Amino acid sequence: MSSRRSLLHRPLTTTALLGALLLAGTGCSAFEEDDTVRVAAGFYPLAWVAEQVGGDDVEVANLTRPGKDAHSSEPSLQATATLARADLVVVSGGFQAEIDASVKANAKGRVLDVAKVLEFIPFEEHDHSHDHSHEDEHAGETEAEHADHADSHDGHDHGDSHDGHDHGDTDPHFWLNPLMMVTYAEALADELSDLDADNAETYRANADALVDQLTALDTEYAEGLASCERSTVVVSHDAFGYLKRYGLEFEAVAGLSPGAEPTPGDLKHLSEVIADEGVTTVFTETLAPTKLTEQLAKDAGIGTAVLDPLEGLVSSDSTDDYLSLMRANLGALQKANAC
Repeated sequence: MSSRRSLLHRPLTTTALLGALLLAGTGCSAFEEDDTVRVAAGFYPLAWVAEQVGGDDVEVANLTRPGKDAHSSEPSLQATATLARADLVVVSGGFQAEIDASVKANAKGRVLDVAKVLEFIPFEEHDHSHDHSHEDEHAGETEAEHADHADSHDGHDHGDSHDGHDHGDTDPHFWLNPLMMVTYAEALADELSDLDADNAETYRANADALVDQLTALDTEYAEGLASCERSTVVVSHDAFGYLKRYGLEFEAVAGLSPGAEPTPGDLKHLSEVIADEGVTTVFTETLAPTKLTEQLAKDAGIGTAVLDPLEGLVSSDSTDDYLSLMRANLGALQKANAC
């Protein structure tokens, strides 16, 4: 275990060290020294909404650096100091285990956990290509044994077996549904208004403007995907379930995390889906390994394109934002499915 990770698992030592650094004026935090409301967000979509709702009255820090996988992000010492000084920390509980642990140990301000505000969809609503492996594993169990096994996985504490990440029974990728981003934006406006009553009217006006943009985006998706020749989409990892509301069906090469490894049976199943459904494109991602998806497409004699799960920006100098990336995804889906 690295020394940095060890610090995150020793909250008293971490707190004492952070206090010494901050008192020494080392500039360890990403925040400036002023009276601005400080918000620390776990990853990009959370931070983007905070920027839109907070406007000029709020300073937002993203705890996951651009170019890094949000699932497995470990907060740096600077990020830990930043969340310790934040007036409000925004997370999606269960999505980032290391961030969650650091917030629990070090956050001194309010914490908004969107997983407690939003109603995430259950994985049972997805058509997972991986489910057959679990059925085979327990094929010989009695009904009682199967029930005992199921009980051991109940609640919010078990993860997808393919990636080892603790996402629970629900899909955390809510931001791919613009209307769920609306609910988050409104909840954030309430939090900021409680923290900074003098600017409450501005926060609510900013949230209203954002709601209009997100609602329009939802309409663009609904209309843009209303008439397609195909509805099946093969993607890199299981991050796109919230787009099923637009009539799409997703088959994932990997599990919930981008680096998860599919089984030979999974790959065989995907090859059959591609052939049976006339799929023309296998979608890769910007921050995920591409070797398996590219090989799958090559073996099937079809092309690849990028579908961004929007878990983070590629680089700090990117000119894209949530809205432009969502619209790029819409265009890619329309092209691949002949909409």
